[in-house]
Amino acid sequence: MTKHFFFLSCCLLSGVCVLAGVSDRFVKALKSSRAVVFLADGAPAPATVKITRKWSDELCDIRIVNTGSMPVRLKEIVMGTVGKVLPASTPFYAEGFQMLSQTAGTLKAPVNLGHYTDASHYKIPQPEGYLAVYNMMRLYPQDDVQLLLGFTSSNRFVGKFYVSADTIKVVTDLESLELAPGKEFRMEELMLLSGNDGNQLLDRFAARIHHYHPRLEFRQPPTGWCSWYCFGPRVTAKNIYDNLDYIKSNIPALKYIQLDDGYQPHMGDWLEVGSSFGGNVQQVLQTIREKGFEPAIWVAPFICDSNSTIFKDHKDWLVKDATGKPLRSDKVTFGGWRMKPWYVLDGTNPAVQQHLEKLFRTMRNDWGVTYFKLDANFWGAIHGGYFYDKQATRVEAYRRGMEAVLKGTKDAFVLGCNHPLWPSLGLIHGSRSSGDIKRSWDIFEGTGRENLYRAWQNGRLWWNDPDCILLTGNMPDNEFNFHAALIYATGGMLLSGDDLTKISPERLNILRKTVPPTSYAAAFTDTNFNTGYVNTGSEKQLVLLNWQSSPQKITVKLEKPCEITDYWTGKSLGRFSGSYTASLEAHDGRVLTLK
Repeated sequence: MTKHFFFLSCCLLSGVCVLAGVSDRFVKALKSSRAVVFLADGAPAPATVKITRKWSDELCDIRIVNTGSMPVRLKEIVMGTVGKVLPASTPFYAEGFQMLSQTAGTLKAPVNLGHYTDASHYKIPQPEGYLAVYNMMRLYPQDDVQLLLGFTSSNRFVGKFYVSADTIKVVTDLESLELAPGKEFRMEELMLLSGNDGNQLLDRFAARIHHYHPRLEFRQPPTGWCSWYCFGPRVTAKNIYDNLDYIKSNIPALKYIQLDDGYQPHMGDWLEVGSSFGGNVQQVLQTIREKGFEPAIWVAPFICDSNSTIFKDHKDWLVKDATGKPLRSDKVTFGGWRMKPWYVLDGTNPAVQQHLEKLFRTMRNDWGVTYFKLDANFWGAIHGGYFYDKQATRVEAYRRGMEAVLKGTKDAFVLGCNHPLWPSLGLIHGSRSSGDIKRSWDIFEGTGRENLYRAWQNGRLWWNDPDCILLTGNMPDNEFNFHAALIYATGGMLLSGDDLTKISPERLNILRKTVPPTSYAAAFTDTNFNTGYVNTGSEKQLVLLNWQSSPQKITVKLEKPCEITDYWTGKSLGRFSGSYTASLEAHDGRVLTLK
């Protein structure tokens, strides 16, 4: 696969979209294919259920109307199908419903980029013989223009694609909702784009998303420090204060000091006192502010455990199972990673909305928190449950809950983590773009690819959070150099995850050079992600990454003669014209400035 969304294009064709070959046939086949609605039992809907599908150039509007005299429950609509047009070897990339799920590879051989997939880990159903992917799909037919299929809105329904080696189906999940006589369901809008320049396609796609979900603005990607990757849930006040003092003396640009999971006694009881910080988390937050920094905190607003006050006193607030009892999440999906199994707060319940607004208003106004890392948000859009509002979808349940959260957080920064990706559009300032980081090459490599595949979202939909930069630990310098260069290339949020009292002067210098973030994701020349360019307007950087287990030489063409310097050290490497060749160790990375 050599072409991708935010990559540089070798053939712009003066900005004109030219269809040819299989890409042309794919577009025509999708637009001419038949749409089919299925009942809750899987049978085709009767003729009284009418479908209106209108294509306006690249945009598709679909509505379902019940013209009969009886209500019907609808499972899903196949909005269009293309079969036996694209070769099975066609490369593609697709998003997941859940932030931790991404897919690449080819139609006949899909590759999971992460370990926590929608189907296997989160147990979201998919049909026999097909892979379900969500939100957006990119296709790269050989020697032809690229294709982008994507849903530009996520207000009510989940848009997805069923993929096999020879067939792609565009589908909307109707969740067995009842459609009354004379009523209609309007689907989320579908966009179908084609062209040589992937970055132009993504610009148009993001602009249309903005039409339905204006970006929740925050001027600059935040910088800061997080306790989780050095101290975990057993973090102490002394750990925080020691690092706070070090940051103030050595790298005060790390503005937000984040307390992660562990301060609460139970999941759901976010305002109660746990054993951490001597039972006084508010004093720690106040001290952070007194020292001139911004307090940040981890919260999982949609979950609680069975020992929590929320569960014991407010079972009526929770998503129910078929018997009317609180739904144990492990019966339908992953049950949680700590204090499990989790139960889920129902965002369609007005009492829950009031609770969430009050919770976050208290943390914002009384605790002084100005940055919220919201985790486990996926559970707010849980499948297989029954909501207080019987006509609400899981997207609506999540979005109503998040709207209540935002009423409480006011001007604070809101980061979505472990969240349903498209349902979060317009509701978060920042979005985690990879799985959790860890001090190991396999994780540096895996999360690195996850982040770069999503780099186009940074500054378009939200600020990307590539997770923390780690620069301490028992790993070789070249692998830390790779990790630092890759994080720099994402252009998004920058939080240190180290116990900075133990960082070396050389690594501290690298950390200093990563802040503030550029706000611009690097444009890579292909999906090998070896060579990328960051153009901030004032200067241009070259990012070189060697993913291989052996040394590699990487040669890049230069537009004009320039001096090349090492970005981390400022050391001049000389003046070059025509081309430049860098020798990289195995698992190595460089950031170079072109002057």
